[in-house]
Amino acid sequence: MSEQTLTPRRLRSSLSPSDFAFRVIARSGGGLVLLITGGIGVFLAYQAKPTLQRYGWKFFTEQAWNPEANRIGVAAVLFGTVVIATIAILIAFPLALGTALYISEWAPRGLKKTLVAVVDLMVAVPSIVYGLWGFFLLQPWVIHLSRWITTWFGWIPVFKVDTDPRAAVFDGATYASSAFIAGIVVAMMVMPIACAVMREVFDQTPQGEREAALALGSTSWGVVQAVVLPFGRGGIIGGTMLGLGRALGETIAVVMIVSPLFEINWHVVQSGSITISSMIALRYGEASGSQLNALMAAGLVLFVITLIVNLIAGFVVARSRSGAGTEI
Repeated sequence: MSEQTLTPRRLRSSLSPSDFAFRVIARSGGGLVLLITGGIGVFLAYQAKPTLQRYGWKFFTEQAWNPEANRIGVAAVLFGTVVIATIAILIAFPLALGTALYISEWAPRGLKKTLVAVVDLMVAVPSIVYGLWGFFLLQPWVIHLSRWITTWFGWIPVFKVDTDPRAAVFDGATYASSAFIAGIVVAMMVMPIACAVMREVFDQTPQGEREAALALGSTSWGVVQAVVLPFGRGGIIGGTMLGLGRALGETIAVVMIVSPLFEINWHVVQSGSITISSMIALRYGEASGSQLNALMAAGLVLFVITLIVNLIAGFVVARSRSGAGTEI
């Protein structure tokens, strides 16, 4: 027998017209998003260049924002942005986690659809509505909570105020328009976003692992502890960081509530604070020339921070799709 040379057959895969069109549209959409995001960053960097060249690192350490006195910096507004966003996340995280677990694990089927619709609807509520709710309905009640916090926890520097909380005459203006009130309102805005991400990840928990835990004698809460929470760890972190990204950039609601104060205010329950986005909204209408460039520089700082937070959140959420690390 003569030896025959075996050559592997070349496999050719040809896309159908519909698959090819879908691939082109998907790639074009992804590329367009990157192009727009990059364009925004380049535009802000170009507009901010004169300010950064003029003030240098002093722009990041100066608290005042007084163009007439040649004093411009983002230290105070950046501090206020971080404080309000932190308060919002500390309040929104347990609410989002508890709501997501209830919807995913314990809510009856009929009620589950209603709760999902309500949470999704909360995302669509305009910022100004939350701002009006916070200013007219929430603030008159929260100032009493702020006074109670100061009365019993005033020995902690962040909860201290400049007046005596035990005074016979209650000075409500001291506690109104504070970072604490703004943080509560922003928390109600970011909670639905974090809750939606957590719920989607919890729903992807493998049914086989749930049943295995139940077969071993685990309770409903035990299944959540041993299976659902470990599987959704990445979704919890990612959803929280996505909410943080929105909290950092919230504008209208903060403008309506806080009293602008261009200095670092460590007392979160006391009146006075400012964020980058609210400062831009307040000063943009009257800005021109170098002042506009300074606002663009502040916007660039917020853009970079938000972009980093959202990129990390997206990376964490993407890695949470598998149940690696789940222990029963």
